[in-house]
Amino acid sequence: MTDQAVDPGRARLSQDTAAKDRFLGRARELKELCADIERAGLDTLSGRKAPRARVLLVAGRPGSGRTALAEELVRRVADRYPDGVLRARLTEPDGTRVPVERAARELLDALEAPAPAGAPEDELTEALRTALADRRVLLLLDDAADAEQVDALLPDNPDCLAVTVSSGPLTGIADVRPCTLGGLDTTSAVELLSRAAGPVRITVDPRAAEGLAEQCEGEPAALVLAGGWLAARPKAAVADLAKQLHAQTGGGTVIGRALRLVHASLPAPAARTLRLLSLAPAGLVDPHTASALAGCSVDAARAALDGFVAHGLLHAVASPLPQYEVPGCLHPLLRDLAETHDRPAELELARARMLERTVRLLQSCRVITETDSPQARERLLGMPRSLRFPSPRAAADWLRLSRPALLASARLAVADGELDTLARRLMSQLVRAMVAHVGTRAAASDLYVLHGLVLDVAERRRLPRERAAALLNLGDLDARTGRTADALVRYRAALDAGRAARDPYAIGRATESVGGAHLELGDYDRAADWFGRALTERLARGERADAARLYGRIGAAHTYAGRYGEALRNWRAAVAGYRKDGDVAAQARALSELARVQEYAGRPEESLRTCREAVEWAGRAEDTRLQAALHLRLADSFERLGDPASAALHRGTAECMLDEEAPEGDPELERGASACEIRSTPAED
Repeated sequence: MTDQAVDPGRARLSQDTAAKDRFLGRARELKELCADIERAGLDTLSGRKAPRARVLLVAGRPGSGRTALAEELVRRVADRYPDGVLRARLTEPDGTRVPVERAARELLDALEAPAPAGAPEDELTEALRTALADRRVLLLLDDAADAEQVDALLPDNPDCLAVTVSSGPLTGIADVRPCTLGGLDTTSAVELLSRAAGPVRITVDPRAAEGLAEQCEGEPAALVLAGGWLAARPKAAVADLAKQLHAQTGGGTVIGRALRLVHASLPAPAARTLRLLSLAPAGLVDPHTASALAGCSVDAARAALDGFVAHGLLHAVASPLPQYEVPGCLHPLLRDLAETHDRPAELELARARMLERTVRLLQSCRVITETDSPQARERLLGMPRSLRFPSPRAAADWLRLSRPALLASARLAVADGELDTLARRLMSQLVRAMVAHVGTRAAASDLYVLHGLVLDVAERRRLPRERAAALLNLGDLDARTGRTADALVRYRAALDAGRAARDPYAIGRATESVGGAHLELGDYDRAADWFGRALTERLARGERADAARLYGRIGAAHTYAGRYGEALRNWRAAVAGYRKDGDVAAQARALSELARVQEYAGRPEESLRTCREAVEWAGRAEDTRLQAALHLRLADSFERLGDPASAALHRGTAECMLDEEAPEGDPELERGASACEIRSTPAED
């Protein structure tokens, strides 16, 4: 039995888990855990209904088979939980505690439940509890660092069950049912050794096999390493291995001694590659990662990784792509070996090669989507064949399957602090690849994390231009999820950073965004003032299209405030600006808003004339949706003026346009018709 890790940093929903024929021993522990599920809890005994999911704890040292036992328990009882199994790992392979916020978001993603980008921990955990309130789900929380992590993720639903794996007790969580693991029994330990090494030598010398199992203290991870060592040496006797293992110096755990023995027996290039796998982000490795770390070809790296799997040093991940996982119990030991055998400069160079390879893969992943660009095709052909993707679909699949490792790469690169230039390039390419394949809205949560990391680097390196860009992007995501006050704070900070960098684009963008935040918060006077500042800057630089748009935003602010005279002046300026710039579609939309304000101001005849003009310009722009919205507005106006025949004519025209142009219920249809609404009572101009 081995420590079978679950996808690091990820959560997934499934009905089946580890194959039954891979599990050995632990019959007593399984029986006790299954009985604990049926046993009445403390709340039930006291006559109260259990307020939360029951927690079963599988405790043991890394390498003791604790995850495999939890997986086997889940496999046996999964059919009692019709809504499936949720899995999440709560500690990174390097021992870093996974933030509750990230774990909750991954679980919500697995449930396909909404999780706003940048939402705080409390909001995400509440959303998770809400999503699980009416489900019967089994949670497997692997490698929990502390009770606080588990407690925050527990559903308030007694029909759910949480199976938790940890190194120690979960003090603070009521009614936890612990199961503490030691070594495997001798029979199971020998069987595991036989599976890894082959049955012949174990059958020939059963006494030596039992002695080796005892020397490995029944630790499944150590037994697998020992079996892999024997499998690679068909002529070696079991007793020979026991002697060499006994002769290992340096102390430490039995797993550490077994790993040092296996490491010492490998050829120097393979041993170096193995050590460098401790640098792999999130413990996930693919041939490209190993190739970059070791400085060898992709084919040689793939062969080395397959050899490590045979030795029990890696787990193959069930994935359409060749992916491998460093067992959590070996990760810190490999890191220690790397620090002992490799100079810091060599480790830094290997890390830099890995990040550079990832950057180039992300470039290829993005460029293949630019099918209409000759320059993009030329760049793609200039890349080595091993870095090219055969199709956009293959690139999208790679991005999706590699997402945990890519995000972990970004986090590790920023935390390292020594490779900030590569880290900035990595995050830039990752953002662009996600936008190209997933879209801004679908990737919003990941983009929020990446922009936050960019901000960390920009502040550490004192890069005001990049700081302004990161703050603007974060502010946009905050505003999109309804955190307008937070967005306003970021926009003001971005304005300061833009001024420090003397970046006209950042200054103008931040100034306008501050105005937009005030507009959303209902402070129309400040909104108009900030839009006016942005307009002054655009006019000074001769940016006519942006100036026309800002005239419209000022007009919208005055409209909301009920100052229709000011609103009309600014909307007319917007129409004139778009006309000079030759933007027919924007001119039609501005005329549409001008007609709306004229109607609000009590000028129905002017509104009708302007609306008809807007219909004409929308037709020239071939904007059928705007035409339909304007015909509907004309219909409403004629109804108010007592002309039902004309109203029916325009309404019929609009319905025909909508039926031909877009499916029913398309939210974009109303975009042109509802840009401005009365939000306040009319006021004197």
